[in-house]
Amino acid sequence: MNNAEVAAVLVEIGVLLELKGENPFKSRAYATAARIIETLPESLGMVIGEERLRQIPGIGEALQEKITQLVTTGRLPYHEELKASIPAGLLDLLQIRGLGPKKVRKVHQELGVATVDEMEQACRDGRIAALDGFGLKSQAGILEAIAFRRQFASKHLLFTALAAAEPLLEVLRGHPSVVRCSTAGSLRRWKEIIGDVDLLASSQDPAAVMGEFVSQEGIHSVIAQGETKASVILSGGIQADLRVVSDTEFPFALAYFTGSKEHNIVMRQRAIARGLRLNEYGLFRSSEETRDPALRLPCRTEQEIFEALDLPYIEPELREDHGEFEAAGDGVPAARLVEWTDLKGSLHNHTNWSDGTDTIDDAAKVADHAGCAYWAITDHSQASFQASGLSDERVRAQIAAIAVANQKLADSGSALHLFAGTEVDVLKSRLDFDDDLLCQLDVVVASLHVAGSNETDNTQRLIRAAENPFVHMLGHLTGRLLLDRPAYPVNQHAVIDACAATGTWIELNANPHRFDMDWRLWQYARSKGVKCAINCDAHRPEHLGFLRLGAGIARKGGLTKADVVNTLPLEALKKALAMKRTRHGCAR
Repeated sequence: MNNAEVAAVLVEIGVLLELKGENPFKSRAYATAARIIETLPESLGMVIGEERLRQIPGIGEALQEKITQLVTTGRLPYHEELKASIPAGLLDLLQIRGLGPKKVRKVHQELGVATVDEMEQACRDGRIAALDGFGLKSQAGILEAIAFRRQFASKHLLFTALAAAEPLLEVLRGHPSVVRCSTAGSLRRWKEIIGDVDLLASSQDPAAVMGEFVSQEGIHSVIAQGETKASVILSGGIQADLRVVSDTEFPFALAYFTGSKEHNIVMRQRAIARGLRLNEYGLFRSSEETRDPALRLPCRTEQEIFEALDLPYIEPELREDHGEFEAAGDGVPAARLVEWTDLKGSLHNHTNWSDGTDTIDDAAKVADHAGCAYWAITDHSQASFQASGLSDERVRAQIAAIAVANQKLADSGSALHLFAGTEVDVLKSRLDFDDDLLCQLDVVVASLHVAGSNETDNTQRLIRAAENPFVHMLGHLTGRLLLDRPAYPVNQHAVIDACAATGTWIELNANPHRFDMDWRLWQYARSKGVKCAINCDAHRPEHLGFLRLGAGIARKGGLTKADVVNTLPLEALKKALAMKRTRHGCAR
């Protein structure tokens, strides 16, 4: 097991101990050990192999034994026995927003609640509100959280689906009987939330391809297996469907199964208007539905299907009937959508000065190794105390530390530049830092972390932040957490208008739990001239990979390289960062 997997087991042990009402110090010891393992700059396997694990502060003898067993065998009987001693439903309850181990233990002990259904019924009966430490507001929040979770019970985050699909796709690509293969469905359209993983392949030997597909590692069970279609459940709970077609049919099947349904309807209507019929088997010279190969137009690629319908090629990410046909109406190819390789760095990232895991130097090493031209350090402001937010004094100390780090980079011959910044909280009537501090920072991201239920208030707070001459961009505009927490009520169009008026950028937060601002709003922002910053919001080294995900969502929003500020080279970005302040006469 790697460091992250071991840390996850230790966290779960701590939670299970809390559920059982064990000594809180014991539970905290596991949580502390998990944090230590997460931030360890080297692999546990190496540390254990060199017998240095016991030397790490916070790792006692008992933890040393358990961690060693986990790393060397991949399992820990103590964890398995502990988990088996807890009703399975209690772990499900922990997935409900607002319910931690202490609250779950209390409702289980006092009301016998052991499942989500029982919790819902206890809320509806008013029994939860009657418990000490809960009340009517808490009860209503639990009901809302249960309903929200049920709404997305069979849905999965994009990055989870990608992680499941890509190994399967690699197997198909390497199979000698496969001619072409691709993802399809909502995954190929890069939807932020997907249902099933859809895969498509062309072959003259479908049976051989099917046999290979259903025998892959990581498949929990086979739901169905036919001559040309198979459905399986992967070990993570995602359903994956594979269709195999002839190579002649492949481009038509790919377009059809990519969707969306709404996009396909318009495509079929365009075909009918030209005396043709379009379906998953081909584009036919016919006024009736048919599969007659003699009537099929010889389209070898999706591009040729679009050409036959007098359309420039529409990228898969755009196929939602969300304006793509209007944009393509004049037949002129659209500007090239942004690619993740266009991105030069991220302007919103955290270090261990607040709630990240890396030191400034380590963050620089990761960004430099990835070939970034720049990387902004924007740790939390003081109001985010739960994230170890920085005081004014610590911000000033960090500015000095970043200057030292930049000098080290220059001395080593690195082209990477670190920007000193902050993610400043947008409070009720002001920003968390005064202007005299903000003006000393290279990059200022203003984010609403604690919002109310009043849309007007939330909107006005964000507009005031945009009006501040030292704020470069608004971060994760609605605070949503996909599949976990709905968006704050915000009039996003009004905020976009304010950003257009003030020259403020809006972040596309590339964390796969956020993807905020939503892709559906970027065309409006673009029409107003508002620029996008695709940011990792990195808290760990591997979060740099979020740039790829963010670029995919930006493409879905129709954004080009010119629409995204962090595609700019370093010197051009420095000028862009100074532009708003210069415009307001506030340049440093």
